[in-house]
Amino acid sequence: MFSVKASLWFVFCPVISSMAGPNPLHQRRATPDNTVIVNGVDNYCLVFPRDQHTNVGDSEYPGGMTVYCSDAAHTSPLQGTIPPGFWTNVAYSQGVGSGRYAQRQDLFLSLSTRLNSLTSFLTVTGCINPSLVDRLNPADFGGQYDSSGGPNGAGNPAGSVCVGYNHYVELLEPAGPRACIRCCDDPADCPTKLGMSFFKIPFLGSLPSQFVDQAR
Repeated sequence: MFSVKASLWFVFCPVISSMAGPNPLHQRRATPDNTVIVNGVDNYCLVFPRDQHTNVGDSEYPGGMTVYCSDAAHTSPLQGTIPPGFWTNVAYSQGVGSGRYAQRQDLFLSLSTRLNSLTSFLTVTGCINPSLVDRLNPADFGGQYDSSGGPNGAGNPAGSVCVGYNHYVELLEPAGPRACIRCCDDPADCPTKLGMSFFKIPFLGSLPSQFVDQAR
């Protein structure tokens, strides 16, 4: 099993702080077991395998995935519950994105106007205790769930959404043991293409080669 100290995860997945927030006008709708949330380190929902002790990659088929939530975010019996202590070292951040919507802003707009109109993101990232959720296999090198990847860009799980945002990407590596979820307005700020280019994603940084190979 691959192990990593909690402090190293923040080298792999640094966070950026800013004043941006969600835009509920952009939100698509989905069932509670297909909806993630990022509102803080104690208020979040993540996609997990639906069956017990299942590798992330093996869960990626229609009906093979579901959503588990912290107590603060849990709203439906369709959702599982993530117990306290799942995150062993965690950080929450929000910020202005760097995607195409941000890049095309008029340079002559006032700073406040530009900040209010730029695309935004929220991120929760840290080390986890996978043994607290029986859906996970602690020896699994993990993989990715998202709203815009998969067949025809329909998401994986298909039709899944993040509350208040257009896109999300979740990386779940039980063997790490670590996880990272980001919700964003611009798809450029929630990249779904992994492989070697994944090492250059600023908000995630480098991951062990085992994770990258399995996530391709």
